[in-house]
Amino acid sequence: MSAREPVLSVRELTVTFPTPRGPVRAVDGLGFEVHRGRTLGIVGESGSGKSVTSLAVMGLHTGASVTGSITLGGRELTGLPERDLNRLRGRKMAMIFQDPLSSLHPYYTVGEQIAEHHRVHFRSGRRAARERAVEALGEVGIPEPRRRAREYPHQFSGGMRQRVMIAMALACEPELLIADEPTTALDVTVQAQILELIARLQEERGLAVIMITHDLGVVARVAHDVLVMYGGRSVERAPVDTLFAEPAHPYTRALLDSLPRLDDSDEEPLRVIPGSPPSLLTPAPGCAFAPRCSRPADAPAEERSRCESELPLLDGPAGHPAACHFPAYEGMAP
Repeated sequence: MSAREPVLSVRELTVTFPTPRGPVRAVDGLGFEVHRGRTLGIVGESGSGKSVTSLAVMGLHTGASVTGSITLGGRELTGLPERDLNRLRGRKMAMIFQDPLSSLHPYYTVGEQIAEHHRVHFRSGRRAARERAVEALGEVGIPEPRRRAREYPHQFSGGMRQRVMIAMALACEPELLIADEPTTALDVTVQAQILELIARLQEERGLAVIMITHDLGVVARVAHDVLVMYGGRSVERAPVDTLFAEPAHPYTRALLDSLPRLDDSDEEPLRVIPGSPPSLLTPAPGCAFAPRCSRPADAPAEERSRCESELPLLDGPAGHPAACHFPAYEGMAP
């Protein structure tokens, strides 16, 4: 794989779940790339399709229809047999979940679990695998790694358990790391430590990273590029500095406007996005964000009609497309 080729390439990804009330298209026509040494932040409200996307990349959906193209290092993953996917998980791509306690087995020491993970992919001996587990714990900043490798998950704090999960994910030196809300249950100080750890390990190893979060502060801190999702679709994609300085989609602007600011007064209420997320069971024919968008209320009737009836495509300047009929690019009125 050349340096210019993406580690991960996703094209027209669609994930549909059967339900008693009909099919639910949780992800609809999604596309993005992640390159070596770069972090893609995927943001959006709960239900926007972020985690569904990550599980589709890992091949972890059961009972869902997954279509489109997912290539890792040039190899197509969609439709790949489970046996082949198992060889790639951990060895070529790894994932960190938001709840490390439920991801770790309570009956085995953390050292045993990391060692077993290494043995599966490298067919190494028990002693070599145990040494690699101790080394991995040290790499993620766990003090006294040899002693702590003999301890159980419940003997670790939340932040230390997340470090264990990172150690396990990186023990086999994958090319792609997916972090799904890795700091949600942690306090602010520990959050910062975990994010700094992931950034350091990425720089040292040249990892391609996908950071899935609803926290725009996390995105600003670690991401190079940002993909904004709404209703299972991509509504905006841009470099992180561009997205924060010049958001083009009204949903992105609403997310940024809802952030608390240092200059807000105590009496000023928090800004919220009115309305509710769209129904994926009965999707609207037009823009999914139209019922919550502030623009149509002041727009001409023909513009409102277009937003409500015509699905906007992801389009716009190179490197900063937005799925909006009336995007607010620099120098252009929204």
